[in-house]
Amino acid sequence: MHTFAMKDIKLDPYKGTPSEIAELASMSMEFISMDLWNVYYKDKADFKKAKRDQLKEALGFLPWCMIVDAFQHWIYLNPVHTVDEREEYFISLMSRFASGVDWNGLEGFKKIMWLFQLHIFEVPFYYIEYGMSQLGALSVYKNYKTSGKEEALKKYEDFLALGYTKPVNELYEAAGIKFDFSAEYVKKLVDFVKEELAGIK
Repeated sequence: MHTFAMKDIKLDPYKGTPSEIAELASMSMEFISMDLWNVYYKDKADFKKAKRDQLKEALGFLPWCMIVDAFQHWIYLNPVHTVDEREEYFISLMSRFASGVDWNGLEGFKKIMWLFQLHIFEVPFYYIEYGMSQLGALSVYKNYKTSGKEEALKKYEDFLALGYTKPVNELYEAAGIKFDFSAEYVKKLVDFVKEELAGIK
């Protein structure tokens, strides 16, 4: 859909969207299509569970995104670190961003969880874009649910059609959202998701 929306852009480089734009397009579609998932999930209980899972996982992903991003930065800023230092730093990130989890008896697993994140090995530093896009997609979905579906979809389509012809913050604005990662903005999104979850009965 993103490719088709960019069909009128004459210069091919403007069709090469960076991750934080491409992921915003795809993640937003995941949310704004949720009301139609009953076409696939015929059972109402399954349909509701799928929607709940989508929303919960969107929020649950954010702390892990921060852990992976911070961990990668530390690794490259400390190229001569030891295995013990690496494990100690990763554990500190887990304690900071994933607090409240009982790791009793799983300490050995906790310190090596980063090994399961292929991005660290295959595409270094390509991970924070998921966090940016996830917050943006939740904002698109919030507009879709609270400001009118037609208007939100129109802005989403306008955003898609722009490709990479504008700076990232202006593309987010075209989608009707802010390129904003402040605590206040994130809290509003989290509160919205909590309300949505409470409404799925």
